[in-house]
Formats: sequence, structure tokens, C-alpha cells
Amino acid sequence: MTKLLRSWRRSILVRVSALTIALSTLLILVVGTLLSTQITSGVYREKLTASLSETDSLVNFSQGQLDATTYRTDIKLKTVLDNILRVGDTNPNIIQREVILLPTPKTSKVSNKYQGSSNFLDFSMIDSDFRAKVRKHFSVQSEYVTIKYLTGIQVKGIAVGSVITIPSNQDYEIYYLFPLTQQQQLISLIDVLLWISGAVLIFLIALITWYVTGRIVRPVREAAEIAEELTAGDLGRRLAVRGEDELGRLAIAFNEMAVSLQQQISRLENLSRLQQRFVSDVSHELRTPLTTIRMASQVLFDARHNLDPASSRSAELLIAQIERFETLLTDLLEVSRFDARAAILETQEVNITNLVRQVSDQLHAPGDLRIEAPEEPVNAQVDPRRIERILRNLIANAIDHSEGKGVLVRVAQSDREVSVAVRDYGIGFSEREGERLFDRFWRADPSRSRLRGGTGLGLAIALEDAQLHEGTLKAWGRPNQGAHFVLTLPKSPGIPISSEPIDVIPTDAPSTALFELDPEDI
Repeated sequence: MTKLLRSWRRSILVRVSALTIALSTLLILVVGTLLSTQITSGVYREKLTASLSETDSLVNFSQGQLDATTYRTDIKLKTVLDNILRVGDTNPNIIQREVILLPTPKTSKVSNKYQGSSNFLDFSMIDSDFRAKVRKHFSVQSEYVTIKYLTGIQVKGIAVGSVITIPSNQDYEIYYLFPLTQQQQLISLIDVLLWISGAVLIFLIALITWYVTGRIVRPVREAAEIAEELTAGDLGRRLAVRGEDELGRLAIAFNEMAVSLQQQISRLENLSRLQQRFVSDVSHELRTPLTTIRMASQVLFDARHNLDPASSRSAELLIAQIERFETLLTDLLEVSRFDARAAILETQEVNITNLVRQVSDQLHAPGDLRIEAPEEPVNAQVDPRRIERILRNLIANAIDHSEGKGVLVRVAQSDREVSVAVRDYGIGFSEREGERLFDRFWRADPSRSRLRGGTGLGLAIALEDAQLHEGTLKAWGRPNQGAHFVLTLPKSPGIPISSEPIDVIPTDAPSTALFELDPEDI
């Protein structure tokens, strides 16, 4: 059943064939039912017409014979009545008709000695309403009945009745019963032929649909397979062009698109390589002159007390900007490694709680920074340098944007994951700002006054470091309600994250107008 559902979802050929067969089956059933109904009605109508005509002839002939007994001595009344009630065979499957002779109610009060039937028929099959109808009309009357024999045999048939007069003015009802056995056999045969023809027709429609749809779907399937291979990086694959029809033009257009895509990707790859190489080369080349500048500025900074106030302040600004420039170069080099896929992990078992406390001490965090962590060690196999960089960035950002309202750092763990959450209650960020939170060189408000200047690369590098560990870095925020960043890492490399010990929406978050950012959705 699962395979059938998978084929139904993934195969146009299966869906088109199944729907065509279903609709064809429905159409054939409707048409077959109408044909069977029309044929049955026609066969019965023809039999009824023949029965009425034959009964009319038999009634007239029998009435003439009965009338002749009054003036011809060679024709006996008993003989005529015996001939009326005589049939050629007693087998209801072969017999052409049966006869019942019944006295009218008026005659039955005097005598019913001529009452009789052929082949032991059950008189009760002729109901009183039909008998009244026969006596009321001068022409023969008909009705579909079940012909019943006293032996228990029953067959469908047509009853045609009229009134005849036996000499001495005695009126009798005469009924000729015509079995429909042969007609039912014919209709059954026709129904069987219709069912067989319908089944053969459905089978042929299924074969034709499968063949035609397969011919149409095959190029589409080839295009889908080649598109998947192009997506996987095999840019040299092309569709085979067959003919000049719509499918042929589709193949030509697809191949032209693939060629254009290959050229664009190659151009972009070359441009990306040049850009990465430029950033890397510039960063490296700037190291040497920056070192010289730093040495010279350090001399000025150390001697600032001997300078006039303006020169002293300039020396302080110079050393601060050089430190910021060094940080920018370091970040650019790290970004270039990520872009070149050259970043590697050097993992070792680390107590994450100790790492959080160490970063907090290095940042000289104010007293309103609180750390909540389990008493037992929270160990994980990570690259301590990269995790320390993530924590330093998150905690430093929280302190910068807390506006003195405090920062809370929480550490929690599960069987296979460890989470670190950094919560501040400062300016927060809006949904629009959150969409670009992890973009490179982006800051919500470049003119905002902060305790520490930033390059705009911190969160982007933190996200890359988290993903390099196969972890996640998520953010929640609301304007003037603070922000909440949650870093979740597997305790061992290569084990996917199945749960998050700390939810990205903090427990003290407002109940409405929340914004949660998952970098994977960017």
C-alpha cells in the first residue's frame, strides 16, 4: 500500500493511467447499463407485441370454433375446449404458451365445469385486478406475471387475457401465458457479452493510455532527472533532442538554459574565487604594515602623558582604532576561510559552564550579569576557540544592548545536546531587523552609541561556527523587550540535534507580538 501511495504521489504516468482507467470504467458502466436497459426493454416489447397479436388470433379462432358447434354436428364442444387447453410440450423451458380458462363471476354462480388450464397451472397467479380489467375491455389485455405451476416451478412471463363466450351464453375468461425464458436467456447472453466487451475495452484503453502517456512523460522524467543532476553540480548533462514538436522544442530550450546556467555559475564561481582571494590577500598584506603602525602608535600611546592634551587624546583614539582594525582583519580572514570551506574543527572535551564563566570574566561584565547553570559539569566535544568566540559575541552584544537592565546567561543540557541562552532586557529588535540579524556587515543602527564598537561580522561568524558544529543559533526579540539568543550544540560530533534543552522563546516573553528568528529560514 505504501508503494502504491508513493507511486501515486511521484509518478504522472501512474496518476494519468489510473484516472483514465477509472473514468473509462465509469463511462463504460454507464453506457453498458443504458445499452442493457434498452436491449432488455426492446426484447420484452417485441415479445409483448407478438404475444398480443398471437392471443388476438387465437381468441378469434377459438371463438369461431365455439360458435360453430351450435350449427355443425361434426364439431363437438368438448373437442374444441380440449384443443383450446392443449399445448405441445409440458416443459416450461420449451413451451411457447400456456392457457387458463376461468368462468366470469357471473358465470361461476351457475357453473364452472369448463374451467381448466394446461400443464397444471396455478390459477391464483391471475390476480383479481387484472381479471376485472380483462372483463371491462373488449380488446385483449396484458400484464407481466410470474407463471406458477402446481409442481412448484415458477418462470417469468406475460399474461394476455380476453373474454370468450361458450354456447348457452356462458362467458369465460381465457388467458394465454407466454414464458420469457428464452428472452431472459438472450438478455443474460447479451449482458455477458457486454461485460466481456467492457473489460476488454478497459484493458485496451489502459494499454493505450500507458503507452501514450509513457511516451509523453518519458522526456519530462528525463528532464527532471537531468535537472536533479544539474542541481547536484553535474553541469555537463543535456537532454536528447527528438523531433521538432513541443517536446523537441522543450529539450532545446532546456539545453540552452543549462548552457546559460553553466556559464553564469562558472562566472560567479570565478568572481567568488577572485573576491575570496582578494579579501584573503588584502587581509594578509595589511598585517605587516598594520604591525608597524601598531608599534609606532604604541610608542605614542605609552608617551601620551608627556604630550599636550590634544595629542594625548589622539594617541588614545589611534590605538583604539588600530585594535578595531585588527579585529576587522581577523574577522575577514575567518570569513574567507568559511567561504573557501577551509574552516576545520579542533575538538576536545570542554565544560561549557566553565567556558561561559571564563568569557564573562574576560569581558569584565558588570555585576548585573547572572549565570544559571547546573551544578554538575556540562561537557561536550567542541572546538573551544570557536565556541568561546560565539559566547563572547553573544554576551558582549547583550551587555552593549541591555541598557543597564541586566543580562542572564543560562546553561542547560539533555542526553545528547547542550544549550546556552543569553537574555537581555534592553532595546531588542523588530521583525524587520531580525530578518537581517545574521547578515554580514549589518547593524540595526550604525549611529547607536554602544560600549564596544563592532564590525558587523560577529553574528554571521557565530552562525557559521555553530553550523560547523552541526548546531543551531536562534534568536527571539521584541522592541524594548530585549533579545534572547540560544546556541544549541550536540555533545558529540556527527550526532544530529533531536531536541533543544532551552526554548528560543523565553519563559518571561510577552504573550503577543513575538518574533522568533531561525537562521535556517533566512
